[in-house]
Amino acid sequence: MFNSFHIYILECADGKLYTGITSNLERRLLEHQTGYRETAYTFSRRPVKLVFQEAIGDLFQALHYEKRIKKWSASKKRALINGDFDRLKLLALCQNDSSSAFVSSDYVPKKLRGR
Repeated sequence: MFNSFHIYILECADGKLYTGITSNLERRLLEHQTGYRETAYTFSRRPVKLVFQEAIGDLFQALHYEKRIKKWSASKKRALINGDFDRLKLLALCQNDSSSAFVSSDYVPKKLRGR
């Protein structure tokens, strides 16, 4: 018997994105919409709309994927939702001030200057 697990992203009424995993997407969406648990993140943000889902056959891969997506920025999640993989790659690049993509080769960090 083949089981699949669904990684899904919901857009809440306030525009926030919620990422989850389930083995029964239809049931889980109904739970989100009806406010099945008062302590759930989506309870006070209803109605919610399914904006992304992907079925994955392996539970451990699905859990890993969900955990990874949960750490992403809203911009990255929206790129995934829109299927904009070029933008997703761009957003995945390190963009802090010390990134080699933004620093010249003669850059010396402050803590190493004067040594």
